[in-house]
Amino acid sequence: MKMGILVVNKAKGMTSHDVVAILRRKLNIKKVGHTGTLDPMATGVLPICIGNATRVSDYIMNQGKSYIATLKFGEATTTYDFEGEITNKSDNKIFQVNEVKNVLEGFKGIIEQTPPIYSALKVNGKKLYQYAREGKEVEIKKRNVKIYDIKLLELSNEYAKIEVSCSKGTYIRSLIHDIGLKLNTFAHMTDLIRNRVGKFELINAIDISKINELNFEEILENVIPAEKCLYNLGQINILEDLKFRLINGQRVNIKTIKYNGIFNQNKDIVVSVNNDFIGIGKIKNNILKMEKVLCQ
Repeated sequence: MKMGILVVNKAKGMTSHDVVAILRRKLNIKKVGHTGTLDPMATGVLPICIGNATRVSDYIMNQGKSYIATLKFGEATTTYDFEGEITNKSDNKIFQVNEVKNVLEGFKGIIEQTPPIYSALKVNGKKLYQYAREGKEVEIKKRNVKIYDIKLLELSNEYAKIEVSCSKGTYIRSLIHDIGLKLNTFAHMTDLIRNRVGKFELINAIDISKINELNFEEILENVIPAEKCLYNLGQINILEDLKFRLINGQRVNIKTIKYNGIFNQNKDIVVSVNNDFIGIGKIKNNILKMEKVLCQ
């Protein structure tokens, strides 16, 4: 079985787990997992880990993301999107382009954000939306996220479309809610497209509807090798036959072997032996130890 990442374009109305279930059935394997939940109402890039690549899902999840979102002015909702009940309304306001752009500019950088109560984030082992459905109050702690860039794409009397590049853990619904407040109005999200995760672009994603039409071999042709998806990690390629030792837990002093690559000590790195990817390791005081073995 070829392990790696399949970049899927999730359809609206599907959960991330729905996509996983389809691929488990098509490939007849259990080792399939997504790299972070994409809301059912959203479409776009959903990297799926297949085989032993499920062991590197955290590294994919930690990569930056980009979204195109549509927001409606004048109404706040319980869920911060169009699926929730309206909680507040404000009079229609006509916004100028520069006015909106100036507010968006203020969200760049590290910001404090409160996750929506209707979300899968866990508090005390329980998902927030479960508290909401039970009508129970729960303290939701603010957390820091980073907005790398935010652009205004379109603006009309009632709606705006924005593009956001952000860190892991950013809730676009919360961002839109806060944008509305900064504009002295209310706002909620009406549409969301995730157009990038790390270097995975929407233009290269395969539609989930097409996956249903492909056979086993055709699906695997679209799988990207796991090591090519870990571009943000350092790399070491060992030029000696040490694969057996490393995958069986032995440590290797890199000063005593031949290798090439660029890496930092005390950081996770991609480890290959004679250009054959074997997993993720870490070098500390020149001693290489495997952290996650992925080779079969």
